[in-house]
Amino acid sequence: MLIVLDACRVDALREVAPEFEFIDTVDSVWSTGSSSHEWLCKTFTEEHADEISETVYLSTNPHTQPTFEDSKRPPRKYITPVTWADWNVVDGSQFKLLKQFSRHHRYEEHFDTIPPNVVTDQAISAGRSLDFDRMILHYYQPHRPHVAAAYREQRDITDAEDHPWEAIQRGELSTEDAWENYLDNLRLVLGSIRRLLDNVDAERVAITADHGELFGEMKQYGHPEGIPHPHLKKVPWALTSATDNETSTPRSDVTEQAKPSKADVEDRLEHLGYI
Repeated sequence: MLIVLDACRVDALREVAPEFEFIDTVDSVWSTGSSSHEWLCKTFTEEHADEISETVYLSTNPHTQPTFEDSKRPPRKYITPVTWADWNVVDGSQFKLLKQFSRHHRYEEHFDTIPPNVVTDQAISAGRSLDFDRMILHYYQPHRPHVAAAYREQRDITDAEDHPWEAIQRGELSTEDAWENYLDNLRLVLGSIRRLLDNVDAERVAITADHGELFGEMKQYGHPEGIPHPHLKKVPWALTSATDNETSTPRSDVTEQAKPSKADVEDRLEHLGYI
């Protein structure tokens, strides 16, 4: 099983790792991209089609559907120093199961990003009901919006939690406070992963990220495409295992949730600043 934490930096996971008993050592590896769209297009290629055909991929990332169903390729918004002309990406039908989560969930009145427990429930359901060789779970946290406090308090997120980079540039949020909100987002998803690891069977589980995040390095925030900064291209790699002790019953079955409409996907990408 591969667990992808969207926009998770190596130093961030190392900072919170002592709080989670299932994380021992946090190593690092080089990612194929500095943004999700780039990572998707460079990771799921025809070269690995045989392995992909036996892979269940459950994703909260809004680039998933445009990449595998609409053949969208980067760059979509960012100006990059180089452009890749030769893409060889698989399409959605080549996965054992490919699912992008809809943003419709019980917290949607407070924020539209997918909470980690939605992914965990579906992963537990898939692990207990489907036959596959490998599973990839793409959680959206710690990527902004920083929803951890709003999730706990069941309230609307603030503008600074939703758009931290713009709030920093306006002087309404310090980089230090944005970092703490980011770490809280990471703690939120890791807490859900703790439940996951007690409710699926997997001899080998790797926790990693699609890319990292910039907090003012090179006067940049976020994760622009095509930027080889180590805080973007180096991602965590932590190994653990999972055993289904049946301590949790998922709220929904993996086959129940409808995929988002193209309009929903485009709206979410626009809200996040990608288009």
